[in-house]
Order: sequence, then C-alpha cells, then structure tokens
Amino acid sequence: MKKKNSLHFSRCFGTAGSFKYYPVFLNLYGRKAVVVGGGKVAERKVLTLIRASAVVRVISPDITTTLDKLKKRKLLTHIKRNYKTGDLKDAFIVIAGTSSDEINKRIAQDAKHLVNVIDKPSEGNFIAPSIVKRGPLTIAISTDGISPATSKTIRKELEKLYGAEFTRYLNFLRVIRKKALEEIKDNKKRQEFLKSLASEKIFKALKKKGFPYLSKLIRQEFSKISALF
Repeated sequence: MKKKNSLHFSRCFGTAGSFKYYPVFLNLYGRKAVVVGGGKVAERKVLTLIRASAVVRVISPDITTTLDKLKKRKLLTHIKRNYKTGDLKDAFIVIAGTSSDEINKRIAQDAKHLVNVIDKPSEGNFIAPSIVKRGPLTIAISTDGISPATSKTIRKELEKLYGAEFTRYLNFLRVIRKKALEEIKDNKKRQEFLKSLASEKIFKALKKKGFPYLSKLIRQEFSKISALF
C-alpha cells in the first residue's frame, strides 16, 4: 500500500519544478493538523496553523521553548515521542518536519489528505508559500518549490512595499465600504467611490502622507457624495 501511495505521488507531482501547483487558501477552522517535528522550522508551521484556528498536534521527543509555551497555554497538544504509524488518523493536514528523510517519506505515504514535507516538497502534495500578512491582507509568494530563498527575498521586498499602514487602511476600508453601501444610493456614484478607494493614487497617498491624512481625505469625500442623496 505504501508503494502504491508513493507511486501515486510520483506520477501526480513529479519533482520540484516539473509541475505547477494550484494556489488556494484553506479554511482550517477546527480541522485536525499534525506536525511531526519540534524544531524551529516546525515551530513556524505550528504558529501559522494556530493562527488559522486549526486543532494542532505536535509529535516529537523534544520541542522548542516557544512550542512548549504554546503547549502550556493549551494551544497545541504535544505527543512526546517519535512518529508511529497511526498518528495521522483523522488528520486533515500534515506537516513532516523531522530530521530524517526516511521518516518524512513514511509520513507522506501514511497521510490520507494534505501533506507537506518541509525539506522535500516533491514527497508531499502541497507546499506552503512565503507569506506577507497585513491584517486582512495576505500575499502569498511561491516559486513552485524551485527556490524558497527567492520567495523569501521577494517577501522582504513586499513587506517594505506594503507596510503596517495597510493594516490600518484595510480595517478603515471595511467600515467605510459598509457605510457607502448603506448611504450612497446612486449605484454609479457608489461604484465610482468604492473603486477610488483601491486606486493607485490612494495607495501612493497612503505611503507618502500616511493613514491619518488619507482617512481624513476619504471621510471628507464620502460626506460630499452621501450629502447629495
């Protein structure tokens, strides 16, 4: 059965760079996630899974200080031993992050659903992109597993391009959009106003003059338009 699964992975996914991944954002709320490995890389994966509201189980003889703190806060369950067949029962998503290629391969073969092998992406059926997170904004960067280092460099550039002010702006945008939908009755005017909030001009103003200036400007424009109806 294991050989069959391995052959299935090989036929479907080939080697890194020889196929194309399907980009997708997953709803992991309440889903069981198993991370095998307790080092720094596994730690980063666990933190991302917890933020996505997954039910996280970590299997490893040892875990990092951060993971231990999360365990004490009951944000994850820790199984203090090496991986065993059967550990992935009911797991929706699995991360193989041990220091053993052989064990990681076994994990990939045993997984029934989504599985990521950190050091050898071609052994699994998905890869985790490099992420820029600014409040509700998520930008995912991937090179299809060819060069994670390149993804990391691009991520750093995007972090500079889209700074912390975008978090404030998007939260503000959520409120002003709701008000526009409720108070601007003219459909054409409403659509023009909403489109203007995502214009290149607005983004430039946000970067150069900051959020306080921009939010005041938008409120003034909104007041003018809504007062007409």
